[in-house]
Amino acid sequence: MRVEEDAIGKVELPKEALYGINTVRTIENLSFSNRTLKQYPLYVEALLIVKKSAAAANVKAKVLSKEVGEQISSACNQLLSGANGDQFLIDVLHGGGGIGTNMNVNEVIANFANAAFGVEKSGYAPIHPTEHVNASQSTSDVCHTAIRMAIISSFQSLRQEINDLIEKVAFKASEFSDITTISRTCLQDAMRVRLGDKFSGYAAMLERRLKHMEKAVAQLHAINLGGTVIGSGVGASDSYRDVIVRKLSEASGLLLHHRENLFDAAQNMDDLADVSSELKQLASCLIKFAKDLRLLSSGPEAGFGEIVLPAVQAGSSFFPGKINPVIPETLIQCCFQVLGCDRVVQAALEHGELDLNVFEGAAGVNILDAMNMLSSMLPKFTMLCINGTTVNAQRCEQLSNGLIPLVVTLKEKYSYSKISTTLKEKGHEGIKQLFYNGGETNDTNQ
Repeated sequence: MRVEEDAIGKVELPKEALYGINTVRTIENLSFSNRTLKQYPLYVEALLIVKKSAAAANVKAKVLSKEVGEQISSACNQLLSGANGDQFLIDVLHGGGGIGTNMNVNEVIANFANAAFGVEKSGYAPIHPTEHVNASQSTSDVCHTAIRMAIISSFQSLRQEINDLIEKVAFKASEFSDITTISRTCLQDAMRVRLGDKFSGYAAMLERRLKHMEKAVAQLHAINLGGTVIGSGVGASDSYRDVIVRKLSEASGLLLHHRENLFDAAQNMDDLADVSSELKQLASCLIKFAKDLRLLSSGPEAGFGEIVLPAVQAGSSFFPGKINPVIPETLIQCCFQVLGCDRVVQAALEHGELDLNVFEGAAGVNILDAMNMLSSMLPKFTMLCINGTTVNAQRCEQLSNGLIPLVVTLKEKYSYSKISTTLKEKGHEGIKQLFYNGGETNDTNQ
């Protein structure tokens, strides 16, 4: 073991640990969720890129010596390659506005960098976690920036999965274009419809939701790095602030820019709430889509039975041979979780106070969780459900020739009033006679 000391007292920690006293205190005092920083590699990556860029900007601004800046950058590069990823142990939902996250990263980088100088851990010389690794920064602008970078990166995977789903649903729309079945309104029989047209509606919905989500995520390229705590920039020199966003854009490959008002950025996280709202809208639409598939495939004898979903596993421990729509049902439950994540984000937005929203980290983590769940579930939905969905052509033909579709066809030819009267006086048989006898029923006065 080794000992570190701060103004509160001394703490023992493992001798080989790269983290330090602030990390230990966060773990001991603020852990509850069992969700650690290391479980969010895109967030860790973004934090390290921010620290590397800050070191380069601080060298340019003559805040750090070239040697210290290069050692911090080198440490970040090695950590970015995957070295010692198990050292990021704080609970991502800790209180304090993200201080534990920022200090966990600062301490790991400092100890890693000092090893190049042959310095024992906890020596923090020549590189100190706050004096050097955190120079010109605060927790609020570091975490604000990094969580947005992580969400932008996470969205790339989700975008691909949504695009793949759109492509496969559109293919099914084409494949089913010649199949006529029945539509339903208020869960009651309605007019004839091509099954392909139904599926084209699902594809159009997904395309629209993706466009809206892309627009919301694009807002996250506006960051506040250099604004320090509340947006004033106090603690960061003008020369640092002039170059930090350019350095970060170069290091990350993202076209980042300063938010128009950095005080606004510290106070308000409605840009994150917009992304979460779009995730919620996507989830709600996917729930409707998945529920439709369950209904359309219900049966096989007593339900709609218009489509057949692929069998992926046994559906019952009681009914031999029973197959359930488990993939759509799993997607629905995934989307329930996404709706829950959104409620956390909106709560974080609502409960921000005065000059800094200290709950922004919880919002960002829940957005990452929502994206990760959808990115994991959508390919299963695409491959194990949509790709293998087939049509029960005989059932569709039977339904398309039912009473209500026939009534709709005749109404267009003979008027609503005549068809309504025929139904009232002659029932279904009268409608059949009207259809097959060219407008006449057995009662010629009709």
